[in-house]
Parts: sequence; structure tokens; C-alpha cells
Amino acid sequence: MYQRFFNPPKDSYFLFGPRGTGKSTFLRSYYPDAFWVDLLDPETFRIFAAAPERLYQILGTISEKTIVIDEIQRVPELLNVVHKCIEEKKGYQFILTGSSARKLREKGTNLLAGRALLCYMPPFFAKEIGQAFELSKHLRLGMLPVVLDSLLPEEVIKAYVGIYLKEEVQAEGLVRNIGDFARFLETMSFSHASVVNTSNIARESHIARKTVENYLIVLNDLLLSFQLDVFRYKAKRSLMQHSKFYFFDAGVYSSLRPKQFFDVVSESEGAALEGLVAQHLMAWLRAQQENYQLHFWRTGAGVEVDFILTGHDTFLALEVKNGTTLHPSDFRGLHSFAEDYPSATLVILYRGKEKYREKNVLAYPVEEFLKQIDPAEKIQLK
Repeated sequence: MYQRFFNPPKDSYFLFGPRGTGKSTFLRSYYPDAFWVDLLDPETFRIFAAAPERLYQILGTISEKTIVIDEIQRVPELLNVVHKCIEEKKGYQFILTGSSARKLREKGTNLLAGRALLCYMPPFFAKEIGQAFELSKHLRLGMLPVVLDSLLPEEVIKAYVGIYLKEEVQAEGLVRNIGDFARFLETMSFSHASVVNTSNIARESHIARKTVENYLIVLNDLLLSFQLDVFRYKAKRSLMQHSKFYFFDAGVYSSLRPKQFFDVVSESEGAALEGLVAQHLMAWLRAQQENYQLHFWRTGAGVEVDFILTGHDTFLALEVKNGTTLHPSDFRGLHSFAEDYPSATLVILYRGKEKYREKNVLAYPVEEFLKQIDPAEKIQLK
């Protein structure tokens, strides 16, 4: 098993992340003596769903002070018991894992009103798997531990979305028509790394627009996707209004994208590459204590920069290109952005091997960039 970069807090915390990111595996290794409540176990689920207060009774009979409640969203009423225990200051540390925040919100819970920190377990960083990282391979398979730790990774990534549909979406009754949702997922694979247009998605998937909007919320709640808003700070020109959509893992996107005879490989692979960069940046951002933000930039005329990363010590504009060589047109978006924001650091990531400068833009190998991203360090180009 690869060593994860995740650094657990000393206080109680939530640990959110999609299925298969290794939350339970990490916690069982890091807290070998913890008292464990596995809500995926049918009997354990039945016991606590019927009487959540039983947890309080059990805690009075055990010596362990570290309590792990796995998949807390299955019995959100347990948060009331956890809240009470934290308020009584009996020295417990609660680690509450979840692959969805939807049920917690529906039940009116407030994630313990800030009494527990909010942490995320993303798919692997490229740096975590070191020399095993191969860009072309991981554009297909993604970075999920449950996939990469398997002897049959190709089969696992194909089955992953189907398992999610069965165990999360269908079992929890998150959508009324599982067939519509499956068709929506396939349609959304063509919107990966693209601006969201709900009208087009509704038309192509033969689903009402309002239903599409609800499905997008379900995807975000299940942590299967995220969206980036347009960077608007002191905007000097007309900008795009809609957000940009990404599946949380490049392998999940690649497994959902239908393979057609007439497909242009560079298009689907280009979206996978941009998504792989996006998931690394989002994972890094969620691990930071400081307030960083990730956006994209696109004018009403269609001039775009893929990522704008900002923070107290960072103003980075990143463009991602799938080619091994760069052409003058590839720099257009960054040059336009620099006209409005001359203080930004401009970088274009590509599949080539050489670092060089083209005027005020640094061309940088994307594979090397990904291998450097570490949540414990500032994003910088070495």
C-alpha cells in the first residue's frame, strides 16, 4: 500500500471522499486500536438506525477514546450523540467518514456546528505513487486506490460506476429513475472539462432540464464531480456565466465516455488530461489551511484559461495542452489573461519533455508538474 499524504488532525474530524479513495484502509492502519462502527455492515446499521442513542451507552462501557464511525451519512442521527459526547468533554476523538453529504443536509444536521474539522481523502496524488505513475496509463485508469491496488484494474474501473449506482444512488433512493440517471452520466462524460449547458444536456439525454439540474447536485453531493466558477476579480471584459464541470477522477471519466469508431482520440484524451490536472489541484486546495481558490477564465468571445489558482501568496494561470509540441495559438488565452492581470504567473502544461519560456509564459511538462504536487508544500515550478 502506498503511503498517503493525509495528515490527520488531533481533534475530531469528518473525512469525506468518494468510495474507493482508501478512507477506511487508511484509518484502520493509522488507528489500529480505535473503536470502530462500520455502518456498511448490515447488522451494525440495523442496530444504530433503530436506536442511535445506543452509541452513548456503548461508549460508557469501553476504554477506547478514538471512535471511528464509517459512512456516517447512513445514520445521520448519530451526529446528535457525537455532538453530546463532544460537548461533555470526555476526551473522545471522533473520526466520521462519509462518501456523501446529501443525507446529512437533508436531515438538517450542521456537521456538528464546526466542532469537528472537515477533511477530504482524494484519489492518489501522482507523487504518492512515485515512479509507478505513468501519465498515459493513469489517464485511462485514473488514480483511485481501489483501482490501482487491484490485480485487474481495467475491470475494477469499469465496475466502479455501476457499483456506485447500486450502492449509493439506487439503495439510498437519491433518484427516481436509475435508467435516466445512468443515461445522464453517459451524457455528462461529453461535458467533462467543459462549460455546463443544462439545456443541451437535457436534450441529449432526453431528460427534463430541472431533473438534469437535480442530477448535477446529486453528483456533487456524492463527491463524484466538482465544478469551477469563472474568475471575475475586477473583470475588465464580458465573461462566461456558466461553471465548468469535472468528474472527480480521470479514470471514472474515461470509463463513462462511450467509445465510438468515429471518435477523435485527442479530444477525449485532452479532456482526461485536463481533468487529471484539475483533480490534483482540487485535492491540493482542499488540504490547505489557508484560503486558496480555484477558478477558470473564459471571455464571452470564447478566449479561455483552464485554471486560475489564487491565494495570499499565489496567482497562477495554468493552461493544459495534450500535444507534445506547442503552437503560437496555444498561448492565446494566457496572453489575453495577462493583459487584464499582468501580475499573474503564466504557465502552459503540455506532453513534451522540455521547459522553456515563450515571452512571459513558462512551458512546462505536465507529467513533471503532477509529480511535484504535495499538499504539504506550496505549488511551485521547480
